[in-house]
Amino acid sequence: MNLKDKTAIVTGAASGIGKEIVLAFSRAGAHVCIADIALETAQSVAAQIEKEGGGRALAVAMDVTDESAVEAGVQAAVDYFSGIDILVSNAGIQHIARIVELNIASWRKLLAIHLDGAFLTTRACLRHMHKTGRGGTILYMGSVHSKEASALKAPYVTAKHGLLGLCKVVALEGAKFGVRTNVICPGFVYTPLVDKQIPRQAAQLGISEQEVISKVMLRDTVDGEFTTTADVAEVALFLASFPSNALTGQSVIVSHGWHME
Repeated sequence: MNLKDKTAIVTGAASGIGKEIVLAFSRAGAHVCIADIALETAQSVAAQIEKEGGGRALAVAMDVTDESAVEAGVQAAVDYFSGIDILVSNAGIQHIARIVELNIASWRKLLAIHLDGAFLTTRACLRHMHKTGRGGTILYMGSVHSKEASALKAPYVTAKHGLLGLCKVVALEGAKFGVRTNVICPGFVYTPLVDKQIPRQAAQLGISEQEVISKVMLRDTVDGEFTTTADVAEVALFLASFPSNALTGQSVIVSHGWHME
């Protein structure tokens, strides 16, 4: 899979899944923009990429809920690389609470990061993709929770379902400009985001942390294994390098069989 001389911007790319994706893209020949609210960490990732001799790398500070920050960050990438070919909307957070205990501020914050962030980055990148006529690829980081629900995760499940709808609209509107869009739906990936959930769910459910892992998170997998960041990056690389509109408006599940279609 070859992304030679393609330019990709990945949000939430200073750590976890996002970092693994920019590393994979760089090794495939792409130039990458590491967009993250944690600028210093993003700069460290950019330095790592350049040291490894991959494509060029740029770190930009980006709060994906801030319209001006998104516009400025995307423009910085366009100016530095002379265009944008790939967007991976990956930035996200989690919040564990029962609906009756969930406050509106936490609900709004999570939806803003996942949905407002996806919309704002999509709009900014689409405008450049349309202008250049080169086409492009937009990938959203969904979840198995784009397909089903878990207790204690109302805003997250709502947001991840919403990304499926946005993806389908962008696929329809982007087709005549050669823009493809798909959603990656991972199962539980052992990242700091998931690690923080384990004690919270254990407390909420009244079970041990090991039981959260075996009886909640990995219960429905075929092998009791976490999905890895490398698994997700491989799917992102496949979708980013796919050559035509034959694969657009779809969702690809990578979950060790947790959810099957």
